[in-house]
Amino acid sequence: MYTVPSRMEPRPPVNISEFIDNAKMSPFQIGIFILCGLCLIMDGFDVQAIGYVAPSLRQEWKIAPALLGSVLSAALYGVLFGSIFLSMLADKIGRRPVLVGACLTFSAVSILTAQAQNVPQLLAMRFIAGLALGSIMPNAMALVGEYASRRARVALMIIVGNGFTAGAALGGFVSFWLVPRYGWRSVFYFGGAVPLAIGIAMFFVLPESLQFLALHGKDARKLTHWLRKIDRNAPVEAGTRYVVPERARRGAPMMKLFQDGLATRTILLWTVYFLNLLNLYFLSSWLPTVATPLVKAAGISGAYALLLAAALQIGGVAGSLVLGWFVLRFGFVAVLTSGFVLAGASIAYIGQPGLSVALLFSVVFVAGIGIVGGQSAINAMAATLYPTDLRSTGIGAGLGIGRIGSIVGPTVAGVLIGLKWTTHELFLAAAVPALLSAVFMIGMRGILKAQARAQAQSEVLVH
Repeated sequence: MYTVPSRMEPRPPVNISEFIDNAKMSPFQIGIFILCGLCLIMDGFDVQAIGYVAPSLRQEWKIAPALLGSVLSAALYGVLFGSIFLSMLADKIGRRPVLVGACLTFSAVSILTAQAQNVPQLLAMRFIAGLALGSIMPNAMALVGEYASRRARVALMIIVGNGFTAGAALGGFVSFWLVPRYGWRSVFYFGGAVPLAIGIAMFFVLPESLQFLALHGKDARKLTHWLRKIDRNAPVEAGTRYVVPERARRGAPMMKLFQDGLATRTILLWTVYFLNLLNLYFLSSWLPTVATPLVKAAGISGAYALLLAAALQIGGVAGSLVLGWFVLRFGFVAVLTSGFVLAGASIAYIGQPGLSVALLFSVVFVAGIGIVGGQSAINAMAATLYPTDLRSTGIGAGLGIGRIGSIVGPTVAGVLIGLKWTTHELFLAAAVPALLSAVFMIGMRGILKAQARAQAQSEVLVH
C-alpha cells in the first residue's frame, strides 16, 4: 500500500469508493447524471444526423452511393481517433475538461456543417465533429460510474448511456419535422445550438471524478468540497487523507490495457465492439435510404423511412432499459448473448420481400433492442472491466476499435448497393456480425466471474 504523507496530523482516511457506496444518492449526483445524459443525447443526435439527412442530401447534391457512404462515415473516422486519444488524455488531465471542451467543440462544428457548400467541406466538418464526439461516451460513462454507488452503478450507466440512443431517435423525429420545412441544414443548426447550452452548463457545475483526484494526488480541497455536496455531514476536513482501492500506473495507457491480466478481456471487448458497431452504423446510416423504396411500395410517403430509422433507435432505448434490468439479475454474458441472437434473426428478416409496413417497423424495433440497446450494455460492461486510471482509456479504446467497424459498415454497404445487391442480400449479410457477437460474448464468461471475485483489493493512500 502506497501512502502519500500529509503535512497535517494524520486523521482516519476516507475511502472514496466506500463513501459513495454507502451514501444516499444526493441531488448533486443526480445533477451529474442528468448533465452527462444530456450531453450523450446530443452526442447521439449529432452522430446520427447525417444518416437522417442523407436522402435529402443525396437528392440535392446528386451524390453517388459510394461517395455517400464516405460522407456517412466521415464523422466516424474522427470518432475513431477521438475515442482513443482524447480518452487517454482524460485519464491524464481529468474527465471534466475533456467533456466540456468536446461538447463546445462539436456544437461549433455542427453549425459550420450546416454551412457546407460541397462534399469536401462536408467531409472535413464531419471528421472534425467526430474527433470531439468520440470523447463524449467514454468520459461521460466513466464519470457516471465513478459517482454511482456499486449497487446502482450498472443500472445508472446503462440508463445514462441510453441518452446516446435517445438522441439518435430524437434525430429521426426532429429531421422528419425540420427537413421538409427548412431543408437538411436546419438539422445541423439544431444540433449545434442545444449542445452549446449544455456545454456552458457543464462548464459551471460539472465536477471532476473524485477517484481521479484522489488517485493522482490532486487538490484535496476539491475532494472535500464535492464530498460534502454528496453528504453535508461527511467526516472530511482540511488534512483528511483519501484512499482509493487501486494503485497508480506508469507507462503508455494503451499498453496498460494488455498488462496485469487485462489482455484477454481487452481483445474480446474490442471484438464485440467492432462487430456490434459495424451493425449499428450500417443500420442507422443506411435504413432511411435503403428503406425509402420499401416504404413507398407500401403506398405511403418516403419521408416515413426516417421514422423507420427512428424505430431502430426507439428499440434501442427500450432495449437498454430492459437489458439493464436483466443484466442486474442474470449478468452481462447471458443477456447480451441472447440479445445478439435475437437481433441477428430480426435483421435477416428486415430484407424479406412483401413485408407489411407494420411488420417492417416491428422487426426493425426488435433489431434495435439487441443491437442499439446492446451497445449501451457493452459500454456499461466496459466501465466495469478497468480501474480508475484506465477506465476512460479502456472504454475509449474499445469504442475506437469499434469505430473501425462503424466505418466499415456504412462504407461497404455503399459499395454493395452500388454493385446492385438487393435489400434482402444486404440484411442477410448484416445478420452475420450479430451472431458472431453472441459467440464472442460467451468467451467473456470466465473473465467477468473473475472480475467479481477481484473486487476491492489494494488501497492507495493519497491526500
